[in-house]
Amino acid sequence: MSVSLNNLRPAGGSTHRPKRVGRGNASGHGTYSTRGMKGQKSRSGVSNLKRLGLKKMLLSVPKTRGFKSLQAKNAAVNLADLNGFKPGAIISAKTLTAAGLVKKADMRVKILAKGKLTVEGLVFSKVLMSTVAAEAIKQAKGVIKN
Repeated sequence: MSVSLNNLRPAGGSTHRPKRVGRGNASGHGTYSTRGMKGQKSRSGVSNLKRLGLKKMLLSVPKTRGFKSLQAKNAAVNLADLNGFKPGAIISAKTLTAAGLVKKADMRVKILAKGKLTVEGLVFSKVLMSTVAAEAIKQAKGVIKN
């Protein structure tokens, strides 16, 4: 490829100092500082979205109302998911994480009553559960420690 003005590229790693505007007319970017004369876009404080011509896009997106709660949500585990454990196993957030049922060990875990628990004698430690799930665990000779 031949070298010509339209395909020149700066050397790798080279940087150019940003052009300072509003520092005198001799710089070529004095007085109006490349903003033109009057109008909303020439004033300070105008959002970049308006300046870049994205106002129409900005107005087409609905305003998001409310906020996302920072309070941690419980990780839900169903009774049927616990059938893979051996009888007498201790069920805690750590063991559920190791089994791949919960993403993180520091999450709060809640046992829900979906499905049937076939394993007997499970020991539940520091785990939240619904009242129906607690009854099903007691029927399966499970122990609940909190």
